[in-house]
Amino acid sequence: MSYSAAANPSTRAEIEALVNQKAWKDLDSLLTERMAFGTAGLRAAMGAGFSRMNDLTVIQATQGLCQYMLKVNPDVSKQGVVVGHDHRHHSLSFAQLTAAVFISKGIKVYYYKNLTHTPLVPYGVKKLKAAAGIMITASHNPKQDNGYKVYWSNACQIIPPHDTGIADMILQHLQPWTWDYELCQTSPLSSDPSEQLAVEYFEDVKKLSYYHDTNSTTDLTFCYTAMHGVGWPFAERSFKAFGHKPFVITPEQVEPNPDFPTVEYPNPEEGKGALTLAMKAADAANARIILANDPDADRLAIAEKLSSTDWHIYSGNEIGSILGCWVWENYQKSSKKSDKGAAMLASTVSSKMLEVVAKKEGFYFEDTLTGFKWLGNRAITLSEQGYDVVFAFEEAIGFMVGDIVHDKDGVSALSVVAELAVELSRKGMRVYDYLQQLYQRYGFFVSNNSYFICHEAATIQSIFDKIRYGAKRAPAPDHSYSYPTHLGGFKVTSVRDLTVGYDTSTSDHIPKLPSSASSQMITFRLENDCVITLRTSGTEPKIKYYSELSGSSKESATASLDAIIADMTDKLLEPQANKLGYRKP
Repeated sequence: MSYSAAANPSTRAEIEALVNQKAWKDLDSLLTERMAFGTAGLRAAMGAGFSRMNDLTVIQATQGLCQYMLKVNPDVSKQGVVVGHDHRHHSLSFAQLTAAVFISKGIKVYYYKNLTHTPLVPYGVKKLKAAAGIMITASHNPKQDNGYKVYWSNACQIIPPHDTGIADMILQHLQPWTWDYELCQTSPLSSDPSEQLAVEYFEDVKKLSYYHDTNSTTDLTFCYTAMHGVGWPFAERSFKAFGHKPFVITPEQVEPNPDFPTVEYPNPEEGKGALTLAMKAADAANARIILANDPDADRLAIAEKLSSTDWHIYSGNEIGSILGCWVWENYQKSSKKSDKGAAMLASTVSSKMLEVVAKKEGFYFEDTLTGFKWLGNRAITLSEQGYDVVFAFEEAIGFMVGDIVHDKDGVSALSVVAELAVELSRKGMRVYDYLQQLYQRYGFFVSNNSYFICHEAATIQSIFDKIRYGAKRAPAPDHSYSYPTHLGGFKVTSVRDLTVGYDTSTSDHIPKLPSSASSQMITFRLENDCVITLRTSGTEPKIKYYSELSGSSKESATASLDAIIADMTDKLLEPQANKLGYRKP
């Protein structure tokens, strides 16, 4: 079928309308810029043009991926690929076209017909020994967005050099091979193993439970929200696998709805604003703990009622510390341990608390670059070296408990959290009390993480150039740097700049973590052991900052950190001068 006959009529009409309106600036934005394919795959607003998610750009991305796989993997046709999708607008058609492209090249496709949570795609890749997996989702992004996430044959998100190899192939294969939406339904190369995989997945989830036989004997009630996403049926099956009593639901938010009518940003990480309805439902059911998945259910947020009016919304760092310590406690009771013992991982912008715990308790800990593409791949390497990788997390409420998938999984994590809460309740303790015990034992770790919105790439570049080079915003003749020497009144003891590949703390000034000029990331360590990282988002127009400080009390550490961050934002980011939009921490 020719392109002109098959092109999506709605996006074609959108471009034609702009031409008739002579909206040249809009057309320039849509047609002269192309979405960059990276390790996160694709994520952008849906609409017409090469800079948007639409049928054509999905076909082109899949053709590039397909050609790259055929180039590097001679067994791809035999191994096949897994394709899944969430509930967003156009996710179904994007998945159908993705499957069609592979089928058109004679490649077997495991096509999930029904809505799925993201972790079931890498799980399918792992179980089926597929060559790759594609999940159509924009995760927790606003309703206008969609995305295209790629998993490699090791069931992890792709890392370099695969991203650039795929991106190059996309540009070499822009002419559509097929527009047949029905091919995934009619071709003998297409099959749907999703339900059998789900059965096996929840059998593996059950193995994470240490107290299966007693989990149901509790007065504790949980409230669940899917944030208008796909998580509800998977969360129910996870609870059943653990032997938990059924949770109560947030009725307005448990059914999939691509318009996300009750939240502007369907991201439970946003805090109270995103969890207001869940708190209302929890209050009505006398539920003490809220468990919230993001729309594709790979992340988990938790809130706990501490008094009649006070809800504590746990940060990703707090949940990571709680889960890591809980997993360690139970791992020690296990009869199945490798010779090297347990290992845990966290992204470099996440809390250092587990690093302190590891040193004190005697297990291996390591940090990686931001994102589960790095955490998952490193977990596989450590497992191959003989470690039991029992936990990994990132501060953005992403948690990997065990090795069911080497990716974040909010559905397995929520049942582990519920089991912890049930066991604590038997002792008359709340999760919050457990966290305070950990602080008493390992030190009070406080964080201050947030972001600024900036839609201008030139402004972002200027901000980071000034941090590196000072007021001139350009390298000195000797290529030296002019990083700030003090922040918040404390001396900067080290700077690691993974954008330019520079680290003052190493003898050769080369960072131990991989560097990449494609994104901004600078970390400062101060004389009081405060750590601050500034980075750009790979999927959203944000400058993010992450900071942490430990101390003998939460109050003193919080006050010190807040003062440091206020000084840092004024000096380095200059929000007013740079017209940055701010999200309060």
